[in-house]
Amino acid sequence: MKKYIAEFIGTCTLVLLGCGTAMLVGCDPNAGTGYLLTALAFGLVIVGMAYCVGNISGCHINPAVSLGVLMSGGMKVKEFVGYVISQCLGALAGSGLLALIFTLGGVEDKTGGFGTNGLGGVNGSAAAGLIVEILLTFIFVLTILGVTSKKAGHGSFGGLIIGLTLTLVHIFGIGLTGTSVNPARSFGPALVAAFAGKTEPLACLWVFIVGPFIGAALAAVTYKFLEKE
Repeated sequence: MKKYIAEFIGTCTLVLLGCGTAMLVGCDPNAGTGYLLTALAFGLVIVGMAYCVGNISGCHINPAVSLGVLMSGGMKVKEFVGYVISQCLGALAGSGLLALIFTLGGVEDKTGGFGTNGLGGVNGSAAAGLIVEILLTFIFVLTILGVTSKKAGHGSFGGLIIGLTLTLVHIFGIGLTGTSVNPARSFGPALVAAFAGKTEPLACLWVFIVGPFIGAALAAVTYKFLEKE
């Protein structure tokens, strides 16, 4: 149960601070400051949570990461299901808190949709968005599997490496899809946005669920092949 609570807290924090930063500063690729601040926010949350709850749950805070770990033999199916439920609930809680803060405070949401992902950067192409999310998740999860491998020997630097990698994929992906690589991170804001009357994010939500899961599965298969002696 403590693992699930840790995943709930971690994912809630990721959405609260990552999506919250995007809502405050915006993610316009032509306005580099907000773009980079958002990428750094997501990466720095991972670094902080890795050293906060990593020793309790492994700090997946992402269903795609949990799938990669499952396929690599690092957890059982029952545990995987518990992780995904906790992560989705955490993302929903984080989005709910943002809606409460921004509504009560009368703060402008510069993303226009609680930090939801979208296909505007790829001109509405679901195929292009799917490719982006598969590739970015593949890179991210492959890095995680490598860093956390018993053979890696990165020690206490693992969280920093993973956080910097997430920052990097955000720098590339924000202008294209808003960068998900995390089904829970996309689910929470999209659902809260729908409650607020913004249904557009729900229409393309499947891209940000299917893409990351495919990317994670490919990463797990690839890493098992590379690591096998």
